[in-house]
Amino acid sequence: MVQERLNRPNSEAQGHPPLLSGDRLARTEFERRYTAATHIKKAELIEGIVYVASPLRHEQHGRPHSRVMTWLGVYQSLTPGVDLSVEPTVRLDLDNEPQPDAVLFIKRMLRGRTVLSADGYIEGAPELIVEIAASSAAIDRGSKKQVYRRNGVLEYIVWQSYENQLEWFSLVEGEYRLLQTTTDGIIRSRVFPGLWLAVDALLGDRMARVLEVVQEGLQSTEQADFVEQLRNEST
Repeated sequence: MVQERLNRPNSEAQGHPPLLSGDRLARTEFERRYTAATHIKKAELIEGIVYVASPLRHEQHGRPHSRVMTWLGVYQSLTPGVDLSVEPTVRLDLDNEPQPDAVLFIKRMLRGRTVLSADGYIEGAPELIVEIAASSAAIDRGSKKQVYRRNGVLEYIVWQSYENQLEWFSLVEGEYRLLQTTTDGIIRSRVFPGLWLAVDALLGDRMARVLEVVQEGLQSTEQADFVEQLRNEST
């Protein structure tokens, strides 16, 4: 009996019900079980349903995720007033608490749309969310996309690693519309001036080109104007 208790998940050993995929929970109960289930590394609440992530593979998730964070990290480091987080818990509404792969957001004191709660969570809709999806069938392109749209996430990037495709959506009049690459093969953010992405280079793992293009964006007039606006709002 002692050995059986030792083999139980941490949440059950502490007297909490386990956190399982498919559970229908209120957000407070989801947080309570997730906090207790220290063996679970990633879980999300989407439309009141729990999704516990499976172990993540290098080629389908780890490598694409690292490339996205490198790209976004360069932009954030040279854009004062903009913050970046990897896999944060985001409290969107009472039925939705995702844990996106990356979020880029403007700090609250500079007209940002999110706040940090007293216990350290992001509350509200970040300006940009990135998800690495195994395939087009993942919830990232289904229910989660609709949750982000409804809560007003202004831009949403989904990298489908199995198909090696990337979609960048922009919220226009309450609907997501695909941003298109220009003739030079670059997508340019509408929310974060200077955040430029060489899509084919990213998908082809040519990170030197990805970083070259985002550096060009960081040196653009629109980026300089954006940084100046943020500086003026901080004074």
